[in-house]
Amino acid sequence: MQNGRVMALDVGKVRIGVALTDPLGYTAQPLMTIWRKTPGEDVRNLLRLIRKHEVTEIVVGNPLHLSGDVSPWAAKVQALAETLRERSELPVHLWDERLTSVAAHEILDEAGHDRRSSKDRQDRKQIIDQVAATLILEGWMAARARAAAASHE
Repeated sequence: MQNGRVMALDVGKVRIGVALTDPLGYTAQPLMTIWRKTPGEDVRNLLRLIRKHEVTEIVVGNPLHLSGDVSPWAAKVQALAETLRERSELPVHLWDERLTSVAAHEILDEAGHDRRSSKDRQDRKQIIDQVAATLILEGWMAARARAAAASHE
């Protein structure tokens, strides 16, 4: 991995969850949730974050169907990833995000965020996409570490 941060995105129809690695690329942590506006404004907001945090690579969650087929939403997310690749001139990786949202909800349940409480539901909306982006980033980092270890055997 080159020096610099890796940014992960969980792209939804309403919000984009953003997570970042530390500068050395050892840990992943949630950064923020972006409320979507227009495709152009979304890209501009992401490019500002990329510059601000000195991002060197981007991982975008790829929302495939459980069968592995490309969903209509996945096609739109892939188009956003391609736009980011062109505009940022950085490597952009698509990462299979199937079941990431389910895992994110389980993590919040375990942390005591009650889905039935209206306050917790609002808090949950604010952070669920960040948690999902963090899980995407952790999965990608683990796969990269396994590939690096296998190449040294």
